[in-house]
Amino acid sequence: MSGWLKRIKEVVQLVSLLKKKKTAAEIVAASRAENKITAQELIDGIFSNFMEFHGDRASGDDAAIIGGIAEFNGQMVTVIATDKGVSVDERIKKHFGSPQPSGYRKSLRLMKQAEKFKRPVITFINTSGAYPGKSAEESGQGEAIARNLLEISNLKVPVIAIIYGEAGSGGALALACGDEVWMLENSMYSVLSPEGFASILWKDGSRSDEAAEVMKLTPQALFDQNVIEGIIPESSSNKKTCKEIAAVLEKRLHLLQSRKPHDLVKQRQARFRKF
Repeated sequence: MSGWLKRIKEVVQLVSLLKKKKTAAEIVAASRAENKITAQELIDGIFSNFMEFHGDRASGDDAAIIGGIAEFNGQMVTVIATDKGVSVDERIKKHFGSPQPSGYRKSLRLMKQAEKFKRPVITFINTSGAYPGKSAEESGQGEAIARNLLEISNLKVPVIAIIYGEAGSGGALALACGDEVWMLENSMYSVLSPEGFASILWKDGSRSDEAAEVMKLTPQALFDQNVIEGIIPESSSNKKTCKEIAAVLEKRLHLLQSRKPHDLVKQRQARFRKF
């Protein structure tokens, strides 16, 4: 009998260890992990009949943004996601998930199209921030992000944003200013990277772990401050993670679609003005 009790105690200790709360630095590392679920895996695992659209109808087609229409629970929705790529060539082409102005303009084009056809908009975000290169600045990076913020605040259809990896600065906010923002449990949302914060505040980038704690960029910290609506469990199984996200989308879309367009816009604007 004593042997069984010992075994039970070992199991309880193991479960307790597995449930140990991660530090902010560990969550940052997990949000950037190589095995992080990709935008394409999310789209394929949650939606059906996805049709990708290309181009911003102005200057180009940014590969860092994947966008189009798809079917979810019998209705058409617009899906937009930042994508870091998988292969070396893809990551270089996509600037490691940092969109250019054409990417934000493509996103806005698809959102306005969604409004025209009364389709809900679902965005997935995993970016360290907008592409900071010279070409992006010359093409109006700041204006493109600001335009998204202005236009999305007035969209008359539901907008749900899900952060599934990194979400840095205005580059992330340009796709995350929806009616609701949700985060996977191993994701981060901040004004800049912990390394950047440590370099600016303490002139020491090596203190990034300490900065991560100070910045309150974890899902739980943001939920406690009412910055996000909820945290979605994340599994090593992409199929299970997609199932968890789909369950949230089903429930929240039903609620948001029950609201009148005028009320939807009013509540969305009020949500962001409180910050």
